[in-house]
Amino acid sequence: MRIETLKSGLIVSCQAPVESSLHDPIIIAAMAHACVDRGACGVRIDSPAHLKATRQQLPDIPIIGLWKRNYRDCSVYITPKYQDALAIADAGADIIALDATPRKRPDDENLARIIDRIHQETGKLVMADIDSIESAIYAVAAGADIVGTTLYGYTEATKQLQPPSFSFLEELVNKLSVPVICEGGISTPTEAKKALEVGAYSVVVGTAITGIDLKTTAFLQGILSKYS
Repeated sequence: MRIETLKSGLIVSCQAPVESSLHDPIIIAAMAHACVDRGACGVRIDSPAHLKATRQQLPDIPIIGLWKRNYRDCSVYITPKYQDALAIADAGADIIALDATPRKRPDDENLARIIDRIHQETGKLVMADIDSIESAIYAVAAGADIVGTTLYGYTEATKQLQPPSFSFLEELVNKLSVPVICEGGISTPTEAKKALEVGAYSVVVGTAITGIDLKTTAFLQGILSKYS
């Protein structure tokens, strides 16, 4: 895959909560297919099962793959270990997304070593999900091919911050030598356009497009509040 196919494009994150009736490989794949049919240049998919189903329906579309896993005494949950990354690669991902913050990983695995093994043993690109400028610099030094703002506002160090931050995005674009993808908190087409204008290589949108569960809850709460 050539990363240029993602430039200035919309990538849709097609995911659903584990407890949701949408959390089914066939449904996720159909969701991804619908997004691509409407012009998305790529999709972001969680877990090997969902990836395999999506790849079957979309054999030629760029897929950013990840695997959300919970390990004991570890806050890193986006593709924490090399074996998780390998499973994602084997399932058909073109780009492996992983938590690239300097936080402790399961079994004390090392970020630079994981990225090197991904490059050497799978030939896949690596997208570093980061939360700060420091994490971004750390990730690039470790060998990441792409940096994403995915974890800004979602880690212990940044939970007081609200994504998206266009000033943060612009700082990343100006300081880094690798493509920067804007992901997290983009809720309108206007915000997506602004991210590209600021310098994002491409934009990932998730909940605003595919978050059926959360959007239904929001509408219901709005309706019920009228009568409270």
